[in-house]
This record gives sequence, structure tokens and C-alpha cells, in this order.
Amino acid sequence: MKKLLLPLFAVALLAGCDKKAEEPTKPAAAAVSAIDRIKARDKLIVGVFTDKPPFGFVNEAGRYVGFDTDIGRQFAKDLLGDENKVEFVAVEPASRIPFLQSDKVDLILANMTVTPERKEAVDFTNPNLKVAVQALVPNDSAVKSLNDLATRTTIVTTGTTADIWLTKNHPDWKLLKFEKNSESLQALSAGRGDAYAQDNLVLFSWAKQNPGYRVLEEKLGDEAPIAPAVKKGNIELRDWVNAELAKLGEEKFLLKLYDQYVRKELSDDTKPESVIVEGGKWQG
Repeated sequence: MKKLLLPLFAVALLAGCDKKAEEPTKPAAAAVSAIDRIKARDKLIVGVFTDKPPFGFVNEAGRYVGFDTDIGRQFAKDLLGDENKVEFVAVEPASRIPFLQSDKVDLILANMTVTPERKEAVDFTNPNLKVAVQALVPNDSAVKSLNDLATRTTIVTTGTTADIWLTKNHPDWKLLKFEKNSESLQALSAGRGDAYAQDNLVLFSWAKQNPGYRVLEEKLGDEAPIAPAVKKGNIELRDWVNAELAKLGEEKFLLKLYDQYVRKELSDDTKPESVIVEGGKWQG
């Protein structure tokens, strides 16, 4: 009798296993959304430059200010109800993407030009600025065109569009690289290089504040959009920023920031629409 019960028990056990296998698995608990995480923390964390006026810098009082920085405050106000509910994290050009990937920041507002390579690593929102890369040289320099730099030393800031473009298109050129924009400009003023290649808005601003320099007319590559960036796959935050930029565009918010920070840095005949992209509407 015992010998008969054993096989029957085994059959029943197997049948029970098969029945469990057939049962549908319960869905996993829904992941907390990116927006909900920010709201639960009650703080928006934004990566910004601290040495790139007029876009991101620290003023005499030690306060983070600038075109990009003020956008971050407005985002915090509209998302969390208070512009002070934002934490700014200082980034360098080369650290912007790693800081997003490691969740050190929710968002990058640090003058990041949209490129195919960067789009593989992060998700860009709609743009807020447009830019081209040019080169700055001393007034008394013999350099008249970009071709003249082929036999000279060009200073770049690591991780910038200028660095990436020159490395790809002119691998034989001699580049002197620094981590910070301020270090690159100091190196140029100290005569350590013949030119500094960077976003033209930065060069125009610096040349106006530091007489004795001129920007070469030729551009390194085409005009390109600059946009906020979020971690790859963070569609929810990306879409929120796009909607926010569209709303702010109706208020001409970027034009107000342009008048406050950028207009005085550029020549009087510069048209705002050649610099800002109001409402995120890029016309490339």
C-alpha cells in the first residue's frame, strides 16, 4: 500500500507544479516616475556651469546666476512651487553626461550643443539656444583664417563641441586641452596657444570684456542647437521640459533673460532670434 501511495503523491506534486507554472505572474509594482521622485525630494537638481558668463557663473555674492541658471530656477518654481527649490551642481564640459548617467543631477542646463554622438548617450529636450563654433585670437596675431591654425596650437576645453569637432575633422592639428573654460581663456591670454576654439557666444562675450582679441569669421561646422539634457530614457522629464519651454515661449521668457544677461555681451546689431530659440521651436 505504501509503495502505491508514493507514486500517486509524486504525480500529485508534479501536477501541482504544472498548475503553478500555468498561473499568470502578477505584474510588478509600477516604478516611481521621474517627476514623482523630484516632488518627493522637493528639490530639482540641475547641473550648471560656474565659469561661463553670461550663461552660468557665480557672482560676487557667491550666488549661481546666468541665462541657464535662471531657467533652472523657473523650472523649479513651475514644478515645485518655489524657485529656491533647486540645487545647482557645478559641472565641467566633460562631466555633464557622466553626471546625468550616474543620477547626480536630474537635468543639465550647461550650454550643451546637440550632436549625434551626445544623442546616443542622453536625451535632449527641445532647444533654447543656437550656436556655432569659432576661434578667438589676439588682435596682433598673424592668424587670418582657420587654415592658418593647421601649423599652430589651438586651445580647447575638454568635452566641448570644439574639442570633439577638431579631434574628428583635424586629428593632425595640435590641441592644448583644459578642463575648465576659465583655464582655457587664461592659457590664451598667457600666450600658451595661438587661438581658442569655443562656442561663439562665449567668445563674443569674452572679447567684449577683454579688448585686444578678435573672433575669426569662419565657423567650425554648422550652426547647431543647444538644449537641456536628461538621462537617457527619462522621457517623462524630457516631455515636461518641452511643455515648459513651450509655455515660457508664450511669455517670451528667454527674451527677458537675453535682455538681462546676453544682449550687453554682443554687438548692438545682434538679433535675439539669432541666439535664442523661444518656445523650443528650432528652425535648423
